Amino acid sequence: MLAFLLALVLGGYWLGGEQMLIMGALGFPICLAFASVLTREPDTSRRDEVSLIGRDSFEEALHAAALSANRSSCRTGCVLIELDDYDKLLTRYGRAGTEHLMTSVMERLCGSVRGRDRISRLEDNLLAVSLAPMRRLDLGNALHIASRLQTTVEEPLVMDGATVYVSASVGLTLDSNVAVKSGAGLMDAASVALAEARRHGPSAMRVYSQEMHTPAVLCDIGLADEAIEALEAGQIHPWFQPQVSTDTGRISGFEALARWHHPKRGLISPLEFLPALEQSSQMGRLGEVILYHALSAMKSWDLAGLDVPQVGVNFAPEELRNPRLIKKIEWELDRFELAPSRLTIEILETVVASSPDDTVVRNIAALSKLGCQIDLDDFGTGHASISSLRRFDVQRLKIDRSFVMKVDRDPQQQRMVSAIITMAEQLGLETLAEGVETAGEHAMLGQLGCGYVQGFGIGRPMPLEDTLRWAEEYMAKIQPLPEIGRQTG
Repeated sequence: MLAFLLALVLGGYWLGGEQMLIMGALGFPICLAFASVLTREPDTSRRDEVSLIGRDSFEEALHAAALSANRSSCRTGCVLIELDDYDKLLTRYGRAGTEHLMTSVMERLCGSVRGRDRISRLEDNLLAVSLAPMRRLDLGNALHIASRLQTTVEEPLVMDGATVYVSASVGLTLDSNVAVKSGAGLMDAASVALAEARRHGPSAMRVYSQEMHTPAVLCDIGLADEAIEALEAGQIHPWFQPQVSTDTGRISGFEALARWHHPKRGLISPLEFLPALEQSSQMGRLGEVILYHALSAMKSWDLAGLDVPQVGVNFAPEELRNPRLIKKIEWELDRFELAPSRLTIEILETVVASSPDDTVVRNIAALSKLGCQIDLDDFGTGHASISSLRRFDVQRLKIDRSFVMKVDRDPQQQRMVSAIITMAEQLGLETLAEGVETAGEHAMLGQLGCGYVQGFGIGRPMPLEDTLRWAEEYMAKIQPLPEIGRQTG
C-alpha cells in the first residue's frame, strides 16, 4: 500500500480534485489503524510462559532447553536461588508467614525473567530458573541476569506492617561449562555452584567450574562416619571472626566457628557437616575440640602480644545438658592459665526461650558465676522473654543480622535496633550486632548505641594463622580514626 500511495494520491486528485485528496489523507491512517487492530494477536504469552511449574516439568524444560541450545548453537543455563537462614524465618514468622513471604518472592521473580524462561520452587526455600536459549548468552550476560534475580529476591518485603529483609545465595551454570549438556547436568552443576556460594554466604553468588568439588549429601550415612573421623583427625577446627568495639574501634574478641578442611574436597560448610555430627550425637565432642583450639588460640595471641580480651565459643544444647560441663571448662582454663572472664559462652536464643531443663539453667548460671561472659546469640528470632534473660544470667545480646541489614537506610530497622539497645541498657546488658557488611551499617549501629559489631564488613572468619596479619592491618587502618560517638537523648 505504501508503494502505491503516491500513485493513488495523484489519481484521486485527478479524478476528484481537492475533496478526494483530503478524504484520502484522512481515511488512509484510519484504514491502517483498523487493519492493525484486526491482525494484532493478544499478548498473553508472557503471563502464561512465566508461570511457576513443578519440579518434574522444570527438569523437562531445562533438558529441552539444553538440547535446543546444543542444536542451534545457542547458549542456555540454570540459576538456583536459595534463601539464607530459612530456619530463622520459620522461627520468627511461623510456617504461614514464611509461606506468604515465599509467595511474594516468587511473584516478583516471575516479573523479572524473560518470557521463555521457566521458574520452579524445588524446595521450601530453593527456587530454580531455566534460562531460555539465546545466541549471546555469555558469562557476562548470565551474571547480569543472575544478579538481577538475586536483587529482586532480596528487595524488602512488607508483612503485617513490618519491613522484612532477606538474603539469598545463588548458584549459576552455563551449558558451555558442563561436560554433559543435559537438564540433569545443568542441575547438578548449578547445585555445586550453590553449595560453593553457601560456603561464602550469606548473599553470595558463584558460577560453576569443573574445578569445584561436588557437595556431600547430608543424609548419606557415610558423611557422618567421615565427619567423625575428620573430627578425631584434626580436620575440623575453628576459624575466627573478629568482633570490634564501636566506641574505640579496637578488637574486642574473636568468635570461634567450626570449619572442616577436607583433604580432597577443600573447605566444607558447617551447613553440610554439623547436621551429620548432630545426628551422630557428636556435638559434645565437637564442643570439646572447638573449646581446646579456641583457648589455645587465645594463648598464642597473648604470646604474640596481640590484645584480644575474649574468645567466644558456641555451646550446643547437648553440651549444656552435661552435668560435668563446669568441671571440664574449669580444667581447660587452668590448663591454658587463662582467666574465666576471657571465655565467652554463646548460647542460642531458642535454647533460652524453650529450655525447661534445670541442668541447662544450672550450668549457664554456674558458668556466669565462674566469671565467663554469657552471650545470647541470634537475639530477636527465638522469642526469649525478659524474665528468661535474667534467669539465664545473660550479659550480652547478639542482635540477629535480620535486624542489621540496611539499618543505615531503613528508619524502621533503626527503630527496631534502637528498641533492642534501649531494652538492653535498661536491663544492664551489652549489645553486639551480627552480620555487619557495610561501613554505613557499622557507623549507624555505633550512633544508635550498639557496643560491638561483627560481620563480613569487619572481617570474615579466618584460620588462626591469618588472624595476626589481619589484626595488624586492621589496627593500622583505625589508628587515625576518631571514636564513633553515640546519639544522645
